[in-house]
Parts: sequence; C-alpha cells; structure tokens
Amino acid sequence: MESYDYIVVGAGSAGCVVAERLSADGRHRVLVLEAGGPDDSFWIKTPIGYGRTFADPRVNWRYEADASAGLGSRRMYWPRGRVVGGSGSINALVYCRGMPADFEDWRRLGNVGWGWDDVRPIFELNERRVDPQGGSPGGGVVDVKDVDPFLHPLRRHWFAAAAELGLPVSDDFNGERPEGVGCYRITVRDGRRWSAADAFLRPALRRSNVSLTERAWVSRVLFEGRTATGVEFWVDGERRTATAAREVIVCGGSVNSPQLLQLSGIGPGTQLQSLGIPVILDNPAVGDHLQDHLAVSYSFVATEPTLNDELRPFLGKLRNGLNYLLFKKGPLALSVNQFGGFLRANPAADRPDVQLYFNPITYGSGDSNRKRIDVDPFPGFILCFQPTRPTSRGRILVTRPDFRAPPSIQPNYLSTAKDEEDVVHGGRLIQRIARTSAMRGLIRDALPPALDSLDDAGLLADFRARSATVYHPVSTCRMGPGIDGSVVDPSLRVHGVARLRVIDASVFPTVTSANTNAPTLMVARKVADSIASGRG
Repeated sequence: MESYDYIVVGAGSAGCVVAERLSADGRHRVLVLEAGGPDDSFWIKTPIGYGRTFADPRVNWRYEADASAGLGSRRMYWPRGRVVGGSGSINALVYCRGMPADFEDWRRLGNVGWGWDDVRPIFELNERRVDPQGGSPGGGVVDVKDVDPFLHPLRRHWFAAAAELGLPVSDDFNGERPEGVGCYRITVRDGRRWSAADAFLRPALRRSNVSLTERAWVSRVLFEGRTATGVEFWVDGERRTATAAREVIVCGGSVNSPQLLQLSGIGPGTQLQSLGIPVILDNPAVGDHLQDHLAVSYSFVATEPTLNDELRPFLGKLRNGLNYLLFKKGPLALSVNQFGGFLRANPAADRPDVQLYFNPITYGSGDSNRKRIDVDPFPGFILCFQPTRPTSRGRILVTRPDFRAPPSIQPNYLSTAKDEEDVVHGGRLIQRIARTSAMRGLIRDALPPALDSLDDAGLLADFRARSATVYHPVSTCRMGPGIDGSVVDPSLRVHGVARLRVIDASVFPTVTSANTNAPTLMVARKVADSIASGRG
C-alpha cells in the first residue's frame, strides 16, 4: 500500500491543473492515476489530428449514449479522452471562457465565490495570450493563440455576411465584448497542441513529490465510515491500493466522476442497493442534472477552393504534411473550427443564445453516429449552430457493479419546449446568414437537406434527425450550497463525506455558453489554489 498526501483520480484537463498546483510548494506528495496511456501520439500533438483520435480506442473511451426520445430515439456517439490530458488531448482546441453572465448564473444559484468578478482573475492567471507574431502579454501557462492571419481566405464571406445583416463583430471571444462574430483562438504552441498535460502536468512531474501512474483504472474510493482514505485501482490486472493522508480528488470528467462515486457507494441509494453496492451516502443528485450542447451542421459545395482541396488529394496531403513537419505551419497547425460567433437568435434574448461555426471544410455525411472523419472530395464549407443554454436534463447511472462496464448515459436531449424553441430560432438565424449575397456567391450547391427550403417545423425535424453532441457534458456532480440537488459544495467538497472532492466539468452548476475546456481549467485552478493555500 502506497501513501500520499493527495490522490488525483484522472489526468484530464482538471487533474493536470490540480496536480501541478498542489505540488508546487514541494511539501505534499501527490499521486495522479490515469486510466489511459501517454499523450505522445503524433496525431494528438498535431492540431488537426483530432480527426484521427475521434474514435481511436487507444486514447478514447468511445462511449455511446442511450436513445433520446427528443431525437427520434437516436443513440449518440460520445468520444471522451482516455489518455494523459483527457479530452483536452483529443478536442478541437478552441479556447472560450463563456459569457460573463454564465458565471453570474452560478452565483445566483447559491455558489458564493463563483460570479464573473470572482472567476475572471483566475482565467487571466491561467492564460498566456499569444499574438500572431508570438508575443505574449499574459504570464500564464495556457497558450491562447490568435491565429487570425493564418486562417482560411473564406473568412471574407463570413464577415461580409455579418455586415449585410448588421451583426456585431467581436475582436476576441475572451475579451471585453465576446458577443458577435469573429475568429476562434486555440490552444497551440509552436504549431503543436498545447494541452493541460503540457502546460501543467509535465512541469509538475519534474518535481520529486509528484508521481503519475498510467493505465491505472480506479475501481472505487476507499472509506472509513464516511471519510475517504484512499483508492483501489488496477494496473495490468493487478489490484493495488493507495492511501491519501489529506484528500482524494476525483477529476474523471462528467461521465467517469459520477460513475466512480456511485461505484464507491455515493449516489442514488435504491439503484446502488439493487446492484449490491454498499451505500455510503444516498444522494440521487450524483449523476443527475446532465447537460450538453447539441449542434447541427449544414454543408455546402463551394464556388472556390476550401480546406477540402488542400487536405483530400494525395498531393495536397503530401505538401501540407511536409510543410507541417518542416515548419509547423499550414492547415495541420490549426483547428478546422476557425470562424464563428455568439449571437442572439431570439430577438427577445437578454444575451447570446447560440454559438455559430463557419468552417472551411466538410467531412462525411453529417451522421451523428459517425466514428470516422473523412474530408469530402469537393470544395465545401459548413454553417453550424448550437443553442447555448439547454434546459433538458439527463443523467449518468451505473447499471453494473463492475468498474469496467460503461455507465448508462441518458442525455434526454431536446425534451423541453424551450429547447425546441431555441432550435427554431437558431435555424432561422442560419437561414438568414445563408441567404445573404455574400453567402449566395460562395454556395454552388447545398447538400441535403436544403436549408433554404425548411420552415420552422422542418428546422426542428431536421435538428431531431441530424444534430450531434458538441462534446460538452457537464453538471453530473453539480455544485450547490446544500445536498438537496447538488453533489459538491462551492469548495467542491462532496456533501456528506470528508476528505473527498470532485474537480472537473461535472461540478458546473449549469453549462457555459461555449466550449467547456477553458472554464474547466479555471475551476481546477481556483479550487486547487484554495486548497494549497489552506483556504479550501
């Protein structure tokens, strides 16, 4: 049996931050346990390589959600990172904090210390804002790069369409005015993915007080009464245990964190008892309140070259591959998510209610169950929207007492009238953009379904038939001031037990209005710093 001060379960985005911050003073021994292996794959390090990791079982849990009635009983493919760096090692690299009002929502739900004025300094502490010339005004370690000058020439159509409609323009989605259309900033350094593993964990591992065990699958948290004392985990089929003198900190993400708590006896008591799992604490909120973003893409054949022309032909692959290998430049050094925006599709909305993507590429048929990404053999581009604040709620639930069995993922997508209304408003906005003269000049043909032909009922029916997750699950161990309806307190301590916390996107009280990696890093930094300073 090994003994440490802190045991961090999961080396995803949050776990990497937590390990680095808790070990920084050199006084505490930290063990990090990661179910996946190393993140040294070429396709992980290459920014556009996430197309190759999208369904790679070596780095991806490859979950599949249960059928959702609101989507015509479709089942959704859910890729999640099973590798050092977690989903931050296989995501599309977009860095967006979210809207300031998102965090005011958290504060209004009773989470003292989580309003915008509280979290903004933590974002700034994390960030190293990198301009196109490589200058960095920020002192943080998370590279947030402005790649504006290197983005695809199709950009002119996007901004021209916005001008025609009188839409606002944002110079920086993480700046003072995030509302509007603009260009996405991404987490890259020197043409390579810059994940939390690069920014936080690798520096921490240079310290003698930090240990990382890869391919270590944690089966349960160990308790004495209601006090967490350590974990049981498995490496190469061998059962091991480790004890934590101070805390066990679960950083498994929105699927695996509630799964581990339930397997350890914290969760809906009736369900756990039916599986023969001894109940430590009956709390139905564990795994509940699941939220996720859904999006639908409309694909078009373009009148001018797009990334398809560069990435599909053999000579194009060869040319761009050599450019990347030699100089770390070109489309392989970027994300395909290049342009987009945060807008009010519903004129009555008090803040942006949709996130948009305008990507100079098309791939596959848009089937939500695809597990492979192939670039199409024609010049093409995508218009995509996702409602930002869904009101549908799902859950994560273990159905077997075996830690190797994936839990049931029940997203319950599109189950409220408000979510249906948001879809229609988002579809109308995309139609307006597609009908501008700027876009009409770019569109040679529309791939089915023809966006322009859809009425409100058609927009909703198409969204039900084709929408897909944008891989932003949150809130399954949600934060709240009391045990009723929540799992952790505002310091992310698990209600009702001692020396156990959850620190990852599962604690979000509500989903933020954008990509979730940036706020996950913020949450981890905020609480880990509080623990390290003795305030937490």
